[in-house]
Amino acid sequence: DPDLLEFLCCPVTHQSLRPANAEELVRACAQLSKPLTEGLVRKDGKVLYPIREGIPLLVPEEGLLLT
Repeated sequence: DPDLLEFLCCPVTHQSLRPANAEELVRACAQLSKPLTEGLVRKDGKVLYPIREGIPLLVPEEGLLLT
């Protein structure tokens, strides 16, 4: 939901978040044992937070590095 996205931010740096694109999802999946179809990427593009069952997992431990 675009309105909700305005209020969400990275729990570590407080940067804004945007929906992940296909390339970012593929890079993040390489770190996981199960597929990832949605995620939110930090403004600087370095961390992706997964979305599972419609719920963004915005805790530092869930962040996946996109290097």
